[in-house]
Amino acid sequence: MHILRPRLSWFRLVVLLVLTGTGAFAQASDRGSDRALAVDLARAAPQANPRVIALATRALKCVSRHRTVRTLSVIDYSLPSTTPRLWVFDLPHRTVLFHVLVAHGRNTGGQYARHFSNREGSLMSSLGTFVTDGTYVGHNGYSLRLKGLDGRFNDQAEKRAIVIHGASYVSRQFAEAQGRLGRSWGCPAVRKSVAKPLIDAIRKQSVVFAYYPDKDWLQDAPTLADCPDASTGASSALAP
Repeated sequence: MHILRPRLSWFRLVVLLVLTGTGAFAQASDRGSDRALAVDLARAAPQANPRVIALATRALKCVSRHRTVRTLSVIDYSLPSTTPRLWVFDLPHRTVLFHVLVAHGRNTGGQYARHFSNREGSLMSSLGTFVTDGTYVGHNGYSLRLKGLDGRFNDQAEKRAIVIHGASYVSRQFAEAQGRLGRSWGCPAVRKSVAKPLIDAIRKQSVVFAYYPDKDWLQDAPTLADCPDASTGASSALAP
């Protein structure tokens, strides 16, 4: 009997953790799954900063609590504009669909991005987590709306018409002539030739994560610091 009791107690503990789904086992499993995804994506994109990929998957987990996500786009604005710094990942297959150049806003910087804003008329890029929010054809052709989820850092994206679109100033030829890419009014603009296939790939069930090592954003962004719970009004922006 003295031998069987500890075994029985351990068995009960395991069953309890499995049934509740909120114990240490479940939490460890979630953390392991998150790490595995970040490792797989970093392996698929060896040119990317693994820390940026890890942050992007953290934000992705927040969004995934409220909606299905099939693609993750990561923009690393800490890289120079002449370097391909936009990756699009196919999440079910954990592969890279696109790795391309992307422009930043006119007042964000020259070759390097330095300044970011959520203010209308700033002509700056915004940081943070976005979801794609429908396509349209406008002044810049076929375009994809972005809806910001990080409060004061990007929740004016729709009002500012921050969209993904193609632009002639995003090209190797322009970069070689000017020493940088051309700049948008705050939109993450891509090459004209890649705009349509890229937009079509991410227009539904997609997250876009725009990174820069900004201390305020890293500390206070809702999708990184304190993901809103589905039971609160704070999660309304995350709803499909």
